[in-house]
Amino acid sequence: MTAMQYTAASYSHTGMVRRINEDACLELTAEGLWAVADGMGGHAAGDYVSSLTVDSLRRLPACQSLAERSAALRSRLAQVNQAVREETLRRGVSLMGSTVVVMTACDDQALALWAGDSRLYRLRGARLTRLTHDHSYVQELQDSGLLNEAEAREHPRGNIITRAIGVQAQLDLQAVEIAVQPGDTYLLCSDGLTKTAEDHEIADVLVHPDPYQVVRSLVHLGLTRGAPDNITAIVIKAGEPR
Repeated sequence: MTAMQYTAASYSHTGMVRRINEDACLELTAEGLWAVADGMGGHAAGDYVSSLTVDSLRRLPACQSLAERSAALRSRLAQVNQAVREETLRRGVSLMGSTVVVMTACDDQALALWAGDSRLYRLRGARLTRLTHDHSYVQELQDSGLLNEAEAREHPRGNIITRAIGVQAQLDLQAVEIAVQPGDTYLLCSDGLTKTAEDHEIADVLVHPDPYQVVRSLVHLGLTRGAPDNITAIVIKAGEPR
């Protein structure tokens, strides 16, 4: 195991069209925990769920291992899922939910958990890799070969999510383990960014060494494209301790 030092920054913007920011993010670099949640439902429901999600993760106890952190995350997000479903019934609304993508790291080992279409990317050298796979209607069409990436970005049903907090009785999280290397850059983001910027544009911005400048530049890129949705980004840089 290699000791790893992480630096990070986050930035969230309502965008140019929406009145409410239904995105929320969590940046706990000292604890090795980062998350983005993108709320769904409108009428103050989406921001309630995304905020509940990240606030619940913020209160997680310190864990000594990645396995303990994974178990704690799954348990806490399952509790949030149940709470959201109960609140949906109490309010008498048809939908309250949120996507979520979480990355947690312990030295040079990390884990991502997600449900929905908020994403995690890794820039290693000059290569950008998407580490998550969207849980969405258009992703299923892409997987079937019926759409390409550009067509998926413009599809009229691009907002249909197949997994999310609050949508099903049992929250179905997907997971991937990550071997972190010095020099890696990680990006967690809501779909407000990925629907306005292409992967090669994101990669060009991620090479900048300052995470704060990177997140500001990524959000600005979305804003210059009209930003019809909220935009949230967290950028994490991994390096050996000096």
